[in-house]
Amino acid sequence: MLKSMTGFGRAEQTVGNKTFLVDIKSLNGKQFELSLKLPSLLKPFEFDIRRILSEELGRGSVDCMISLKETGSAKPVTINTDLARAYYQALAELSNSLNLDPSHILSTLVKLPEVITPSSETLNDKEWEQFQQVIRSATEDLNNHRLDEGRSLEDDLLSRIANIVKLQDEVAKLEPLRKQKIREGITRLLEENVGKENYNDNRLEQELIYYIEKIDISEEQVRLKNHCDYFRSILQEADPSKGKKLSFILQEIGREINTTGSKAYDSTIQKCVVQMKDELEKAKEQVLNVL
Repeated sequence: MLKSMTGFGRAEQTVGNKTFLVDIKSLNGKQFELSLKLPSLLKPFEFDIRRILSEELGRGSVDCMISLKETGSAKPVTINTDLARAYYQALAELSNSLNLDPSHILSTLVKLPEVITPSSETLNDKEWEQFQQVIRSATEDLNNHRLDEGRSLEDDLLSRIANIVKLQDEVAKLEPLRKQKIREGITRLLEENVGKENYNDNRLEQELIYYIEKIDISEEQVRLKNHCDYFRSILQEADPSKGKKLSFILQEIGREINTTGSKAYDSTIQKCVVQMKDELEKAKEQVLNVL
C-alpha cells in the first residue's frame, strides 16, 4: 500500500455559533512544511493545529487555510464606539471650520487607528474539542485522496521494476555469449599480431580466466535481483510512510545497473543497461511523490 504526498482535503462544520471551512492542499516535499492561514480567534490554538496536521499528514509541503464563514452571530471584529465618538467630534468641528461636507466622515472614521480591531473572541474548551474534529475530517479527506494517488503510483512502480527484471533476464541470456566473444576476440588478436605458434596456450587460458573473472557481472545480477525483490516487498508493507526507504533501494538498484554497464564490454548488453537506466529514472521521479 502506497500513499502519495499529493492530495486535497476539505471539511466544513458548525461549532457553536460559528461555521468553519478547512481547506488543505499537499504537495511532495522532503520534510513536513506547513503554510497556515487562520482567523484571529484560532490564534491561541495555532501550535495545537500545527501539531495535529503534522501527526495526521506526516510528510509533504502543506498549505492549510481555515476560514470563518458568516453566521450572523459571529463577531469577527470589535468596534471601539467611544473612540469613534471622540474622533467624530474632532472631525465634525474641523469640517465646520473649513466649511466641508460632513456626510463622508463615517468612511474616514472606520480607517482611523483602533476604531475597528480584530475580535478578542476565542473558542471555549468544548468548542475547541469540536473544532479538532473539523481539522481531522479535512485531513482524512486529504489522506483518502493520497491513497487513490498512491494506487496509481504503486502500479507504475511495479511496472518499472518488472521491466528492469525483464531486461536483467535478457542480460543473463547474453552473458555466456559475451564471455565466448571475449575469448574468441583475444585469441584472434594474438594470432593476427603474434602468431599462433608464438604464445603459450596454457598461459593464455590463465590470463583469459583472470580477465573474464574481473569483468564478471554475475554478482551484480544477483544483487540487482535481490534489490528488486526487496523493493516489491516494501511496497506490500502496511506502513504508508515508505518513500525514503524506496528511494534508498532505487539508489542501490542504480549502483548495480551502472556496474553492470561498466563491466559489460558488449553492445547488446549495453543497450539493455541503457533501457534499465531509463526505467530506473522514471521510477525515481515517481518515488519523489511517495509519502
